[in-house]
Amino acid sequence: MTATPRGSTQWRGIAKVDDDEANERIERRFVGGSGALLRELLQPYKWAIWTLVAIVLVENAARLSIPYLVKEGIDNGIPPIRADNNLEPLLVIVGIVLGATITQAIARNLFLVRSGKVGQDVLFEVRRRVFRHFQALSPAFHDEYTSGRVISRQTSDVDAIYEMLETGFDGLVTAALTLVGTAGLLLFLDVKLGLVALCCGPFLWWITNWFRKSSAKSYRVTREKVALVIVHFVESMGGIRAVQAFRREPRNQAIFDDVNDQYRGANLVAFRLVAWFMPGIRLIGNVTIAVVLLYGGYLAFHGEVTVGVLAAFLLYLRQFFEPMMEISQFYNTFQSASAALDKLAGVLREQPSVPEPTEPASLAAARGEVHFSDVDFAYVEDRLVLRDLDLRVPAGQTLAVVGTTGAGKTTVAKLATRFYDPTEGEVRLDGIDLRDLTSEALRRAVVMVTQENYLFSGSIADNIRFGRPDATMADVESATRALGAHDFITALPDGYDTQVANQGGRLSAGQRQLVAFARAFLADPAVLILDEATSSLDVPSERLVQQALRTVLAGRTAVIIAHRLSTVQIADRVIVMEHGRIVEDGAPQELIAGGQGRFSDLHQAWVDSLA
Repeated sequence: MTATPRGSTQWRGIAKVDDDEANERIERRFVGGSGALLRELLQPYKWAIWTLVAIVLVENAARLSIPYLVKEGIDNGIPPIRADNNLEPLLVIVGIVLGATITQAIARNLFLVRSGKVGQDVLFEVRRRVFRHFQALSPAFHDEYTSGRVISRQTSDVDAIYEMLETGFDGLVTAALTLVGTAGLLLFLDVKLGLVALCCGPFLWWITNWFRKSSAKSYRVTREKVALVIVHFVESMGGIRAVQAFRREPRNQAIFDDVNDQYRGANLVAFRLVAWFMPGIRLIGNVTIAVVLLYGGYLAFHGEVTVGVLAAFLLYLRQFFEPMMEISQFYNTFQSASAALDKLAGVLREQPSVPEPTEPASLAAARGEVHFSDVDFAYVEDRLVLRDLDLRVPAGQTLAVVGTTGAGKTTVAKLATRFYDPTEGEVRLDGIDLRDLTSEALRRAVVMVTQENYLFSGSIADNIRFGRPDATMADVESATRALGAHDFITALPDGYDTQVANQGGRLSAGQRQLVAFARAFLADPAVLILDEATSSLDVPSERLVQQALRTVLAGRTAVIIAHRLSTVQIADRVIVMEHGRIVEDGAPQELIAGGQGRFSDLHQAWVDSLA
């Protein structure tokens, strides 16, 4: 059997199917509970909503009165029906029509203003709640739920809810009042003609029910497909350097064209539904009007109804079918918003994998002693990354953790910062289980600096203050001077006010790392974790950062995860890890002097590489 190359069309098709199935599994997991979420969001505004209902009732009553007033004007106010040629009744009716029109306009204005405020308040709460919840969720969630999906929840899904709040409530209430009110008025004006007009009801119910069920499926698929478009776009642009470096543009374009085509196809299905529904409603309406005109004309010719009643019937029928036409748009909006609410509700229902303690322990001033006690950990069930890890780091000690890729070094850092909880055992800070500390207390005591050294939009000073927003400019400068970063910052065009663009793209790797160290130094944690913090630096930058490291680490507990042994030289103690276990432990010079063992071999290989 010939192997299928990974670049072949067949392999790409399999990969695409796998990706689609994975995406669908993720979407299904984080979906559900839209009704409860909507009720919760609207609960604070129940009196405002009842006020809006009252305003809509007044508006629709004014609108529904106009055809009846037209009937009165024709039958009782227009000569030669009146032998005395008295125009006063007609003028009175015209005045009432004007009054009803003004009332409708005022009610409409009040509704738009008040509903707009309620809608914006609800959207404000949705965005605030989603953002807060995404920040509270553990890294394990964000490892699975991509940044593109996060953006989709905050943009397209919130926009769908906005559209429903802006037009959906008004359209639904107006349609319901118009249908019920018009049907009642038709029967009140003339029972026989009214029953003939309402014979269209079963046809309207059938086509509306068909559209409701079909559009529900269609718009749920549409929301899923637009999320895929956003996910791929965000990930491609976020990794644009890697895309260009590996000439990935054609493949990424092909994937984007595929998900974009899926989105287009989903929208075309929705449009086809509307294309059948709207003309169907129009056809039923026009046939009903023709039948009423024919039968009503017959009754009027025989004196059984007046011309005014027939005119009112035709006007009411037009009002009767107008909301049916609008129901298509309402269903579009409602189904889109319902799918968006489902996704938001599913995400908001997700609980952090590292929950806050119900009875938090007190940690007034951390000394910095870290203890891993019989710790097992697995990212995936039954695949342990750490096994029976027992490690004590005394307060003030600098510990270096080395080992081959996959040995569990970074996992140690993630557990020490409680990005994850151990599967078995405990991680303690000053004798307190990390699970008993609030995230605020833990983040104040333990800080991690990684090789990504992420810088946020804003000034250099803002980024240094990131962990301590209340720090003064003097505090910021004191930190940068201590680390040797002050000179390069003041040499920038705007000094400390220089804006960081594109995650620090204007700065070199070494400069970004110094800013990250200044951020950590200013936060002044008891425990500092450095996860490959110098791995991306060239030799001159590394030497500059090494000098800063000695200042940063002085007087605090430090855990240095490193491949480069140049970083390890400043450590008091080294542990070597293999397959989730500690295989060597001791002072670096002692381990080197022994001449045998993993660390000695690693050190010799590093020395040889320098030569």
